[in-house]
Amino acid sequence: MKALIVYDSVYGNTEKIARAMAEAITPSSDVKVLRVGEANPSEMESIDLVIVGSPTHAGRPTPAVQDFLNKVTQQSLKGIQVAAFDTRVTSKFAKIFGNAAGRMGRHLTKKGGVLIVSPENFFVTGREGPLKEGELERAAAWAKGILESKK
Repeated sequence: MKALIVYDSVYGNTEKIARAMAEAITPSSDVKVLRVGEANPSEMESIDLVIVGSPTHAGRPTPAVQDFLNKVTQQSLKGIQVAAFDTRVTSKFAKIFGNAAGRMGRHLTKKGGVLIVSPENFFVTGREGPLKEGELERAAAWAKGILESKK
């Protein structure tokens, strides 16, 4: 299976999550991890699984991730399995504004992707992090769960 993990990271936390996922699924998959600026939406047709991650800012993914998702065509994602994750703080504001993962998941399915797991949130201890204890392990387990759902 060929997997692509596309992420944006402001303080490095989302990148750590993306890399933990890639490491967890590498033994059974060909995984490429790209920062959003390096990813080309038109090259996704040969991918079996696309995972997109972003920090949550005011309930949304970063502008770079939003731009990437807007450039994705329905043809490039049609029938491809997709998943989305974000990093965010736990606070009452997150409940008010929402989170990036849910928005990205909806966007990916509107573009023809097949959402195979619910969007996931990974938590940081403050605006800049660090990640809460155990989040890297949880990310690895979530990624392995994605592979299990594909069987």
